[in-house]
Amino acid sequence: MENIISVSNLKKSFKSHQVLKDVSFTIPKGSIFALLGSNGAGKTTTVKILSTLTNPDGGESTVCGYDVVREGGSVRKCISLTGQFAAVDEVLTGRENLKLMTQLRRLPNKNADEWLAKFNLEDAANRPVATYSGGMRRRLDIAMSLMGSPQVIFLDEPTTGLDPQNRLAMWDTIKNLASQGTTVFLTTQYLEEAEYLADNIAILHEGKIIAKGTPQDLKKIMPRRGATLDFKNAATAEAAMKILQENGIKADSITQNLPSLEDVFLTLIGEKNEGGNPK
Repeated sequence: MENIISVSNLKKSFKSHQVLKDVSFTIPKGSIFALLGSNGAGKTTTVKILSTLTNPDGGESTVCGYDVVREGGSVRKCISLTGQFAAVDEVLTGRENLKLMTQLRRLPNKNADEWLAKFNLEDAANRPVATYSGGMRRRLDIAMSLMGSPQVIFLDEPTTGLDPQNRLAMWDTIKNLASQGTTVFLTTQYLEEAEYLADNIAILHEGKIIAKGTPQDLKKIMPRRGATLDFKNAATAEAAMKILQENGIKADSITQNLPSLEDVFLTLIGEKNEGGNPK
């Protein structure tokens, strides 16, 4: 599958603090990619570099085939960014916010009503955004970001502060974006969010990617895991417990017990904090 984002040896420091030391990953077109990390790990800095809001100190990065430093204008034409806080005008109504975006992007005015419908905001279209719930503001923010059909959308911790119901609704929205061909770059601190949404995950810790792959791939790197063997009767199970291999007893089915993504994350972070390498 074609990679729409490619990052190689990315570095960034703020004064004497090195935030990104050596970050590399690729993202296939039309997929959902989750960048995981604790507070201060460098997730937002990575997003800012890839969306051309700040320049790296080293390394190379391309988005939609364009270099983020040398061809920033072309990158901005193919992306959209939704930050940690909704960038909407609270004085304006939902419809007015969307119409403002249509003017900025030089799109037909009818697009505003289409996006209100897509994000279930029709009933609140003429209300000031100041009266919206957190989930409604988030949906409006993403609707505004998607106007103009960007190839890539960056969602920097999009569900922070949302209640469980609105968080689930946002997950459905993100899944739907990818199903329609939009590449989603997601940063999050919620492990269950990454596990549910992402096709591929990278864990960022102390300025480096310490693990990456599908959720299942990451779970399989854990050294301590087991399996559940199911037998048709208790006698067979008892015999298997004693001398399974010696007697050549075969299980009727085997279910591998993989750790949760949270277990993987905490184990890797813990091992790195102790100065060791993941086993």
